[in-house]
Amino acid sequence: MDKALKQYEKDSDRIRKKKKILIRIGSLRHGGAEKVLVTFLKNLPPHKYEIDLLLNLYSGKYLPEVPSWINVLYLNKGVMITTNRPQDIPKKAFRVIYQSLLKKFPKLLYSKILSNKKYDVEFAAIHGFRDEILNSPLKSSKKIVWIHNDLRKTHFHNYTDDEIRKFFGFDKILVISEHIQKDFESLARTEDEKSRIVRVYNPLDTEEILRKSQEPRVRSQDQQPETSNQQPVFVSVGTVFPQKGFDRLLKVHKKLLDEGFSHRIKIVGDGYDFENIKNLRKELHVEETAEMTGFTDNPYPHFKNADFYVLSSRYEGFPTVLFEAITLKKNIIATDVSGVREMLEDGKLGLIVDNSEEGIYEGMKQALKHPENFSKYRAALIDYQMPFNLQNSVNKIIEIIDKL
Repeated sequence: MDKALKQYEKDSDRIRKKKKILIRIGSLRHGGAEKVLVTFLKNLPPHKYEIDLLLNLYSGKYLPEVPSWINVLYLNKGVMITTNRPQDIPKKAFRVIYQSLLKKFPKLLYSKILSNKKYDVEFAAIHGFRDEILNSPLKSSKKIVWIHNDLRKTHFHNYTDDEIRKFFGFDKILVISEHIQKDFESLARTEDEKSRIVRVYNPLDTEEILRKSQEPRVRSQDQQPETSNQQPVFVSVGTVFPQKGFDRLLKVHKKLLDEGFSHRIKIVGDGYDFENIKNLRKELHVEETAEMTGFTDNPYPHFKNADFYVLSSRYEGFPTVLFEAITLKKNIIATDVSGVREMLEDGKLGLIVDNSEEGIYEGMKQALKHPENFSKYRAALIDYQMPFNLQNSVNKIIEIIDKL
């Protein structure tokens, strides 16, 4: 009996000492930041933390992967509405008004949805939740933000120096690349502000990538029959919106076909720009040679079976997808956006091209005309060891949380 009582007291003491953490993100849709967050959560020690994950919208492919010990809360439920169909407008308008109201009056959110809970740490998992966390009524909580993009070049809002300066209201600013780190450090006015900036590589599970790449591909409705002459295949993976530059990729594909370079491209992913890219494919008359798979739970077999990986992005923070391409030892062609030179070691591990349609064209043309030029990249990848790994990244963030 005494032993059981002591164990109960020990367990109760441990529970009382758990750090209470609030994490905020829009949803758990198929995006790089969302995948990184869930991978991080899956590798946290549950005995150390009590976590509430607050989503603006309870949806996304990564929802089932959230560990059961994490309490998931939400403002709205249902799939993301990406169209303006008349029947969708009332629901879409309600969500916007409701979420805007809670953002404007945070005390309402904290009292009703969060039940007046006192958190030790509040964590903006993406930069878009800067104001929500900084305007928290909990003045004593420590605050963290995770910057996944080059804020100078985001699609919806290019941040000025003054806008970026607002992030120094956080106790810690996690950045995912050297480029972003230098940008923030250039704006720091004191050593204290500079010390708040910490570069942490995205925690991604290499073993999971390798394991899933061995699974059979799920045939998409869009998939064309395999050709007998084994045309080179270029794959590009990501959420389908303008940042990823899939429009540039399709135009380059058309130009190369017109010049007599036989090949195929495959765009793996979904997003609000999917129909626009699909319409562009039709306008360019490349439906027979450009496959769009749409959403897939497992993109890795598509990586594995392609000859080249193309990153056609207009901007990035630290492109997670390149980590996956490196893990699978693919021939890489990547536009010169934030994080690429760091990941590809200034061109040692893959071909870096100008961030333009012409740059993508020159890179793909080189791959088709002189594929032997890529042998040096393959050789460099054979014994390449990542300077970052899952556990190191998770441990670094844990250390930051524990010291706050």
